[in-house]
Amino acid sequence: MSDNLKIKVIPLGGLEEIGMNMTAFEYNDSIVVVDCGLSFPSDDMLGIDCVIPDITFLRENADKIKGFVITHGHEDHIGALPYVLKEIKAPLYATKLTMGIIEGKLQEHELLKAVKRKVIKFGQSIHLGDFRIEFIRTNHSIADAAALAIHTPEGIIVHTGDFKVDYTPVFGDAINLARFSELGKKGVLALLCDSTNALRPGFTPSERMVGETFDHIFSEHKKSRIIIATFASNVDRVQQIINTACKYKRKVIVEGRSMVNIISVAREMEYLKIPENTLINIEEMDNYTDDQLVLITTGSQGESMAALSRMAASIHRKVHIKPNDTIVFSSTPIPGNEKAVTKVINELYQLGAEVIFQDTHVSGHACQEEIKLMYALLKPKYAIPVHGEYQHLMAHGRIAESMGIPKENIFLLESGDVLALNEESADVEGKVPAGSVLVDGLGVGDVGNIVLRDRQNLAENGIIIVVLTLEKYSNQILAGPDIVTRGFVYVRESENLIDNAKEVVTNALLDCLESKNADWGKIKMVIKDSLGEYLWKSMKRSPMILPIIMEVQ
Repeated sequence: MSDNLKIKVIPLGGLEEIGMNMTAFEYNDSIVVVDCGLSFPSDDMLGIDCVIPDITFLRENADKIKGFVITHGHEDHIGALPYVLKEIKAPLYATKLTMGIIEGKLQEHELLKAVKRKVIKFGQSIHLGDFRIEFIRTNHSIADAAALAIHTPEGIIVHTGDFKVDYTPVFGDAINLARFSELGKKGVLALLCDSTNALRPGFTPSERMVGETFDHIFSEHKKSRIIIATFASNVDRVQQIINTACKYKRKVIVEGRSMVNIISVAREMEYLKIPENTLINIEEMDNYTDDQLVLITTGSQGESMAALSRMAASIHRKVHIKPNDTIVFSSTPIPGNEKAVTKVINELYQLGAEVIFQDTHVSGHACQEEIKLMYALLKPKYAIPVHGEYQHLMAHGRIAESMGIPKENIFLLESGDVLALNEESADVEGKVPAGSVLVDGLGVGDVGNIVLRDRQNLAENGIIIVVLTLEKYSNQILAGPDIVTRGFVYVRESENLIDNAKEVVTNALLDCLESKNADWGKIKMVIKDSLGEYLWKSMKRSPMILPIIMEVQ
């Protein structure tokens, strides 16, 4: 078979990490992109707002792209859309709630008119070039999550998106296992399956379990004000909090921008049912006693600017934590956020509040038994674990092997790998550019490793600026060298050090200027070297040194 009769699966993000999910599927002259997510910056990415995938490959093949198909409305699957759609003009396909959330983002970036959008119902198919894509209902921690059956001339590829098997979901129907079974009977070429919980044995409990826990918490804390922190996008969780609040005749306040946005979209589209007179504005809080109130807020991950973190640090405009308050964390910390969450919990305890975080959350992702169920139903020829760090992909690979998939048919890919496959064979045929692009304010990709390294250096060691004035032609020192420091030492207590530093620079300068070939580049190097050496010897610190030379005629 000739090369162009293979389907190419090209993950551009979402492997080796949790977040930034994006995969391109290419066949002949058609490319379909599944998901377009961002990830959040790690601690060493100083000042960075978010991280999006490198789309060099999409840019170079823009004329082949038939559309973006989105599995569900979480940031790690839709967050990069506003940045990517500015560059790549292609239509967008998603289910109803997912599209509602995306439209809010596009509106913020003034892209609503520019982007063609189509809402797809479950069971419906769309034709995009050589592909036919079918949306299949799954369950997740947000309503309207879909798996995709990608029908191609070479066979069917199934992409699960993020999923779990919930037989008793809070909203909507259970996952359409029957359809997966039918596809399995037809024959599935490859399965790209969620690996987030591949290390966890057993099944993920139903979302309703949390509703029961809330009921216990409300019945045991009838006198206190209850504050519940959860993910803004977990609409089913919000619904259960509201149901319990109504049962115990409490008013509900929603606090946190992302929470307010998503709840208004979900309510408008009737994914959230809130009885009349249940929601009140935060301004009206003082009209009610503690036992009549529930606050639903963002900040379950300890994010420093989120509502709950501001309450814990006593810097929230309206809400002051009191000893009678009960705070519920309805989420588990995402890997890497544990420290921030612990800090917030400690601050809340110090203010006298009671904090509850056991049994108040269930995952939105499939555990080992549910992943096995997918393999049992679909019986794919090839397994391509996605959505997870390398340890999750490895664990998923072992599950696939235990379900009878030969080792050579299991592919643990890296972002940028091009996996070409058809019924006869599958192998990795090279790489496309892939990686992270950093977004800082309005700048996309203009902050790279060098800038980050400088920020790191400035943050750790501070900066010293050496200013001097030279006479043109003769190179006589007319003024300076003056030394200005920021973030290095407290100048008023270190006058000796600064005076000595000036002397070191002056001596080095005079030596340098005596030799006739002193150009500015050399002078700057001499200043950096001599001052750097002196500071390291005297203080064991190496700040950034910035010489500034002015010339006077």
